[in-house]
Amino acid sequence: MNVYSVFPNQSMGSHMRELLSFWIILTFFSSKTSGLACSSTLTNCCSDVNQSCFQVLPYSSSMLGGRALRILGLTLPPDGRLLCRFKGEIEQQGIIDEEGHPYCIAPLLYETGWISFDVSTDGTDFNRSGEFLSVHPSKADPTFEVTLVNSTLWQNYGTPNMAGQLRMTWNSSLIKSERVNVELWGYREVSRSPAGSSSLQAEISYLYSLGRNISNTGDFSFIPQPRERFSTWELGNIRITASPKSEGERNVQSLWSGGHVLAWHLEQSFRDDSSAWAQRKCLQWDDLERKLPDFLDELIDCPCSLAQARADTGRFHTDYSCNIEMGSVCTYHPGSVHCVRAVQASSSHGSGQQCCYDNTGALVLTGDSVGGSTPDRAHVWGSPPYGEPPRVPGFSHWLYDVTSFCYCCLWSDLCHIYLNHRPSTGCRRYQPPKAGVVFGNLHFITFDGLSYTFSGRGEYYLLLSTDKNLSVQARTEQLKLKNGTLVRATQLSSVAMQENSSDVIEVRTAGDHLQVLRNQKILSFTEQRWMDLQGVFVFVPSPQNVTVIFSSGAAVELRLYDATMTATVLLLVEFSNLTLGLLGRMNSDPSDDLMTRSGEVISSNATLEEIFTFGAEWNISNMSSLFTYDSHYLLDSYFFPLSHDPAFVPAFSLPLKPDDPLAADMLSMCLGEGAQFCIHDTLISRSLAVGNATLRAHQHHQALMEALKPVVSCGWLPAPRNGKKNGTHYLQGKTLGFTCNEGYILYRSTERTCLKEGTWTGEQPYCITDDKVGLFLGAFGSFSALVTMVITIKLHNRKQTRERKQEPLEMVTQTQT
Repeated sequence: MNVYSVFPNQSMGSHMRELLSFWIILTFFSSKTSGLACSSTLTNCCSDVNQSCFQVLPYSSSMLGGRALRILGLTLPPDGRLLCRFKGEIEQQGIIDEEGHPYCIAPLLYETGWISFDVSTDGTDFNRSGEFLSVHPSKADPTFEVTLVNSTLWQNYGTPNMAGQLRMTWNSSLIKSERVNVELWGYREVSRSPAGSSSLQAEISYLYSLGRNISNTGDFSFIPQPRERFSTWELGNIRITASPKSEGERNVQSLWSGGHVLAWHLEQSFRDDSSAWAQRKCLQWDDLERKLPDFLDELIDCPCSLAQARADTGRFHTDYSCNIEMGSVCTYHPGSVHCVRAVQASSSHGSGQQCCYDNTGALVLTGDSVGGSTPDRAHVWGSPPYGEPPRVPGFSHWLYDVTSFCYCCLWSDLCHIYLNHRPSTGCRRYQPPKAGVVFGNLHFITFDGLSYTFSGRGEYYLLLSTDKNLSVQARTEQLKLKNGTLVRATQLSSVAMQENSSDVIEVRTAGDHLQVLRNQKILSFTEQRWMDLQGVFVFVPSPQNVTVIFSSGAAVELRLYDATMTATVLLLVEFSNLTLGLLGRMNSDPSDDLMTRSGEVISSNATLEEIFTFGAEWNISNMSSLFTYDSHYLLDSYFFPLSHDPAFVPAFSLPLKPDDPLAADMLSMCLGEGAQFCIHDTLISRSLAVGNATLRAHQHHQALMEALKPVVSCGWLPAPRNGKKNGTHYLQGKTLGFTCNEGYILYRSTERTCLKEGTWTGEQPYCITDDKVGLFLGAFGSFSALVTMVITIKLHNRKQTRERKQEPLEMVTQTQT
């Protein structure tokens, strides 16, 4: 928070200082949220905080809308007026209940992220502002979802042995009406532009009702009939609303099912011969795909192993449709146990990468299995600016990648056509990120592996990359033991970060959990574990674990070990030679990691005092600070003083005395790699728990480094035609064997091994039939004889030509002699 624009003189009197403290605290607490608050600045949104800004509960809703958002801190007459306006354009009537609680209904949107909205109580002045989080339908509260019982039947209805009643259930208490309507809504992408333009527009429309004015029991079944008129709508959702509402009325309180392929309402010809119908659709899709731009070359390569995929959190995230932590139910990828998806969509086409792995941790490829990794023309989570095809979250992916899978792979036998357009990318070009870490009291391991201890008190640059516009800052505090004793060491208390013009994210300790702030406002993760923000994603799998992911693929992982924060920064190779700060210069050369602001390199053998001086130079200024100062303590401890406390001097030496009562337990605990950090922190804190937390943090970092070790891939090899390939692993040291089917003989290499250079030994084998071996060998012998004869004749002619050229030279030489 920069306040110099208001109070430029830092050396102010105590009275002015108190006023400034009060103003800063008021600014923060007015915007503090348990869910969210205004996204604008104080002057633009909240000039009168109590009257202009509000919070809502719940703070998130599916982008399909229909969720009632209660406006907190506002009470209106039950017969009063409430008008809600979302994004400055979508206006609708709000709801006021009998107790005067006002509600706005989340609208149907084509995007995810924080959505601003205003309300008016007189129909004219929209003088109150707030925002809510629009989320991908798969991430919305499942309590508010219509459940399609037996999803396999819904998806494949009309194919052989798929018939009968379809059933859905819902929580009837969430619809405040005794009677409800059950509606079908469809999704498509159509051209709304002049002829010749390729621009498409997303459309979600009401199609027809499955049930009108039925009893709200929470259970409904029906036998679907072919709908020739609506058969072109092949993707959609079920919606349930209170029956007093008009059928198809938008933006009313409602419950939605998940998106699914509408096999159950397709035309009669589909039910007559679903395979033939699907084959025609698959071939039509094949023709369309050939006309669309190639998106495969734009995708990043997959990690070569499951360990790499789970460790590279800046670029890949668990695909929840195939999750090893949830029992590996991988319907669309049989043979795989875990899949990940690229977090970022490709820049030009908004496409997505998917990588799947088997129980050995090896990458599964479509060249070997229909359950292999398949890229997506449209990223399943969508991509900014959203709204526009093919970047609509969820729907574009289903339209471009899932319906075609049904046509070609589920309903017909043309899966090879699908896999031809969605082949696995492989991992030959994959390069794992580099990791740097700060942990304990206060230890650093740079991106190049140099370890040192710097226990300064203040605010510092962990990482500064002016070329990439990435800044990661660390705030440290003096270590306080549980009994209140202060010791001469420090630990992390907060990390703030920003890339380019992204939201500023700060993660700080708050007792036994981590607290996340977005642009100086607290974010709640009680409803959502994942948030799409401006230029950054935040993932909070647990209160003690936060991962911040930037558009470049850089990531910052924050973890708590016994209330001590550890920060790990992951950077791609594109950051090589472009980093400075306490985590060093990333260039695979640890000797220059202790580089000062002025460019001077401190020797890695420097004394602890010299390293302390080096670290102090990387303090930040108030002007460059990304931190929040929302309390008297933070103002007095970090904002007003120098950002490096020169009065605090840590303990540089900690001799271990033989009669130390901690010695025996400490030495039995502090073993293996990282033992020196464990011993240091145990002695300085006089706590085995603190030392153990440091050891665990170091062990986690070592496991991360092991998982991110580079490996060599030689690339996929096919089996010979009319033969077999033994093995599907293509990394260094792996050997593949080749055999032929009965009646065939193998020609060339029977085995090929992947070398460290990334190439295969031997030659690609092929199989020929027994009765063609003689013909082949005879033809080969004749061909060899012919080649030999041609070479002999050519050599003879060349010799004669050479002799004729030499004759005049010899005659001249003889004459001269």
